Amino acid sequence: MIQPQHDANQTPIKKRTPSGRLSGGLGVMLLLLLCFFYLTFPAPAQAQSGPAATPTPVIDDTPPEAPNRVDVEPLARDEQISARLTSILKATGWFVDPAVQVQDGVVFLTGQTKTDEYKKWAGDLARSTQDVVAVVNQIRVLEPPIWDFQPAFARLREQWRGMVRALPLIGFSLFILLIAWVIARLGVIATRNSLRRREINPLLRNVIARAAGIFVFLIGLYVVFQVAGLTNAALTVLGGTGLLGLILGIAFRDITENFLASIFLSLQNPFCAGDLVEIAGITGFVQMLTTRTTVLMTPDGNHVQIPNATVYKSTIHNYTSNPNRRADFTVGIGYDDAIPAAQEVIMQVLAEHPAVLNDPEPLVLVDSLGSATVNLHIYFWLDGSRHSWLKVKSAIIRLVKRALQDAGVSMPDEARELIFPAAVPIQLLEADGAPLTGAAPRRRDAPQAAAESTTASTDAEGGLRSEAEEIEGQARHSRTPEDGENLLKPPADTQKSP
Repeated sequence: MIQPQHDANQTPIKKRTPSGRLSGGLGVMLLLLLCFFYLTFPAPAQAQSGPAATPTPVIDDTPPEAPNRVDVEPLARDEQISARLTSILKATGWFVDPAVQVQDGVVFLTGQTKTDEYKKWAGDLARSTQDVVAVVNQIRVLEPPIWDFQPAFARLREQWRGMVRALPLIGFSLFILLIAWVIARLGVIATRNSLRRREINPLLRNVIARAAGIFVFLIGLYVVFQVAGLTNAALTVLGGTGLLGLILGIAFRDITENFLASIFLSLQNPFCAGDLVEIAGITGFVQMLTTRTTVLMTPDGNHVQIPNATVYKSTIHNYTSNPNRRADFTVGIGYDDAIPAAQEVIMQVLAEHPAVLNDPEPLVLVDSLGSATVNLHIYFWLDGSRHSWLKVKSAIIRLVKRALQDAGVSMPDEARELIFPAAVPIQLLEADGAPLTGAAPRRRDAPQAAAESTTASTDAEGGLRSEAEEIEGQARHSRTPEDGENLLKPPADTQKSP
């Protein structure tokens, strides 16, 4: 045979071939399979080499109950009882060097065993034997070694077998839960669509739909517990759902209170989106209503979030529900002026102003008698959907002041007006103390007859148009401070007014 020649200086290079990697992978798989079969199937029983061989009992085997009576012969002798009991103890394989001695019907048991259950079983067996008077159980229970892992392996095998046996039940339970979840989702969608046709509030519609879905899923969970044989657990889950809801309601009282208040507010509709309201001393335009808060935008352009529970329990002033709104202010005239003439002048101003409504009619009433003035209170109505009450009020005050001055009606200042009796002589002096002759000069603080605008609105007042449109535009371009679905109705086509 011709041998292949190798270069003496050449070192052979070992390469890991695919077959080598395959053999390594097969080795790992074989090791995993061995562990699986070791945990799944019990170890085979070891055959005893002889009567003196040490048995290897399985510690998790529970001994059967001893018979009530073991008959040997009609009149059993001590030797027969001893031989019969010895053979039974050796046959079980649970005892090491078992020995039975019988004297006058009294049985003495000796030997070793691993558990107290085996020792008790041997004593019960001897007591149930024919013609046995008493039993002295001297079998010693062996202490398990410190590093004995056999009990741990036995328990591990038991747990593994239980898990393997439960796999079909777990798979079936997951399948039932999946079907219940799909049916619950379909039920939620169908319920929501059915309620949408009836024009029910969005929040109430979602609550009813989700409640229907949870009910269907609980039925599926109940079926799973029934299949698993956990009837009591199923009843506990169904019965404890209400208790769990009560506990959560107490723990999250504020959240639950706000959520329930949002449901009531969305059902009662005390305001709509865009309405000008006053809640808990805060005035603003309603932006949205969520399950937690009501969001307002004040005339200053600030977002304010009010908890729904506070909104529901507070007095709500809705200035938009009735577009007509009444404004008022007070003006003081001198005691020497005729009150009816002043009232007529003010009524003429109100009648000519385009923003003041004739129905309800405006009023000019005597309010009180001050120290230097007679106070007249003016009431007038305006259309809040078109005009701003702040701007209209400013224009009316300006025009009333101008009309009273033109009519010669005085408006004394209570803080600086001095009234002297007619019998008191008054002499005006010059700056150097000389008596003043000719017409008396007008006081520096006296009202001037400068020309004032008689138009219904000035540039400083910014027109009489409502500011609601500008504020709503700011709200659309601002960041919404509260996430969640808006439960309010959309704003009306007409513009809202402050």
